[in-house]
Amino acid sequence: MNRILILCIALFAVVWTWHRYPSQEQTAPPAHASLAEIGQTETDLTEIDPTQISSGDAQLARAFANRQSQLQVQGEGEVIKLLADDNEGSRHQRFIIRLASGQTLLIAHNIDLAPRLAPLNIGDWVSFYGQYEWNPKGGVIHWTHADPKGHHPEGWLKYKDR
Repeated sequence: MNRILILCIALFAVVWTWHRYPSQEQTAPPAHASLAEIGQTETDLTEIDPTQISSGDAQLARAFANRQSQLQVQGEGEVIKLLADDNEGSRHQRFIIRLASGQTLLIAHNIDLAPRLAPLNIGDWVSFYGQYEWNPKGGVIHWTHADPKGHHPEGWLKYKDR
């Protein structure tokens, strides 16, 4: 019993250390990282010129303010951060975009069901149609692909006219 307890404690310490002090190759923050940890700052959407906000940006701003989720949305933004793929379960390409409104979104694109956007670079523009999920950092867009079971609206990403 003591050996199992010691083994569990040692395993916890290794995992905790690995997450706390990632290797140099692991440059992406965890999915729960704060804006400051990924080099972003919160934007006060009331300071943005409303004539510069698309209807998609306005819809996303309302969804963020109202903490809405499971909302089909369309929009576009500039890639401001490339993150490591999420390889737990279905694999997802992850990157952060900034909308014209200043709101940031994490795009989680399932690369088991759709092709990866490549080569994707900071400064590139990506259009999207997918499902918005609220989080305190701006939100996440997922379901940017076809649903093989046909139960969910088909999403998409448009990058370099593809």
